[in-house]
Amino acid sequence: MRTSLTPIPTTLTWEVAPAEWHQNGDDGLTVTASGGTDMFVDPAGDAPVLSAPRLLGAAPDGDFRFSARVRVGFSATYDAGCLLLYAGPRNWAKLAYERSPQTSGMVVSVITRDVSDDANGFVVPDDAPLWLRVSRLGPAWAFHASTDGSWWHFVRYFRLDEQAEPLRMGLEAQSPTGSGCTVEFDRIGFETGRLADLRDGS
Repeated sequence: MRTSLTPIPTTLTWEVAPAEWHQNGDDGLTVTASGGTDMFVDPAGDAPVLSAPRLLGAAPDGDFRFSARVRVGFSATYDAGCLLLYAGPRNWAKLAYERSPQTSGMVVSVITRDVSDDANGFVVPDDAPLWLRVSRLGPAWAFHASTDGSWWHFVRYFRLDEQAEPLRMGLEAQSPTGSGCTVEFDRIGFETGRLADLRDGS
């Protein structure tokens, strides 16, 4: 099942299909994840869970910035909408707007190199919309998040295995402990070029 979003210069395919989805204009998408869906490879050794619906396309060459404004219909803990980099079941990274166990929306990043390295970022007041952004800087990647789409907070800087399968990028929704979650992605954007400053996100 293929689709396209005008700002993204690649065809997108549902690797795992959601319960429901529909496109909102040229730069928006609403996705409903079924209950019990997630992407996580537990460092404690539990079986990997890779059931979350994800829409992926080949990552273009060169430095770029891929972003979206995310609204999540939070209901259960770990409900989330994410930007995703994916190069196989044991080599991927996601930047998530996720509901914490304390019932707040927050920025969460997960880097998976065989197993997942999970880190919490800042809390988002009143579950307001959140901008997420993935940037390529040569062989490295950076995650940033913003509450207004202008001022970007640094979240994570990392590398993935360059010998893994070809890298794809896209969107993901999940509801690991709940009965389902609807995520709205809009203002999806793509720009070529390198970040001027990694730490302040400019």
